Amino acid sequence: MAKTVFITGASSGLGKGMAFELASRGYNLALAARRSLQDVADEITAQHGVTVKAYELDVTNFDAVGECLQQVLTDFSSLDIVIANAGIGETMYVGKSDFKEVKATIDTNVLGLMATVESAIPIFRKQGSGHIVGLSSAAGERGVPGIAVYCASKSAVTTYLKALQVESYREDIDVTILAPGYIDTPINQAAKSRPFVIPLQQGVVELVDKIEGKVSFSFVPSWPWAIVARVMRYLPNRVFAK
Repeated sequence: MAKTVFITGASSGLGKGMAFELASRGYNLALAARRSLQDVADEITAQHGVTVKAYELDVTNFDAVGECLQQVLTDFSSLDIVIANAGIGETMYVGKSDFKEVKATIDTNVLGLMATVESAIPIFRKQGSGHIVGLSSAAGERGVPGIAVYCASKSAVTTYLKALQVESYREDIDVTILAPGYIDTPINQAAKSRPFVIPLQQGVVELVDKIEGKVSFSFVPSWPWAIVARVMRYLPNRVFAK
């Protein structure tokens, strides 16, 4: 029986890319995003013949997240993997940005992910198994000028999910934290510099490989970010300062 995967932020970038890759491997999909995804769902079904359902969901509407997951459970009868992928990232300098944008980043990247996970875990506990996947970032390894809020949000995601790994250690619940470096998606295409950037398809293949492998934590691509991100922690501030 094919497994069912729920993905937030599936309208573009990594979310959409992972949806197509997972479908190519035989997974049924529940795709969620703020805009209608029926066209994406229809395209995936036509290409791969799996069951795909689309749900309009803004993860900052925290009550709606749980309602959406319950609807997915009703539609598919079971839920195997939840990928909390929805995220935003804008260039914002501390003290020079509209705080509404700061709040929107935290609401989406942190609280939206938490709402997704907090709604999924009771479902997994009731059915006896499940797999949480959270999208963090190599940017969560240290503060970088211009993306301080984004860095903070991804650091929070990693810490939260690492705590969940401990809490669920004796349960049949897997928790995977994926921390991409630069994968060519709209969220980073305006960046002045994208070191070690890789094509979207290469990135989503590695992401899905690691999801299927149920890794606890991994940078994507593993090379060179497994080294680069760790080194970044210890570089002096003058390296990043203008």
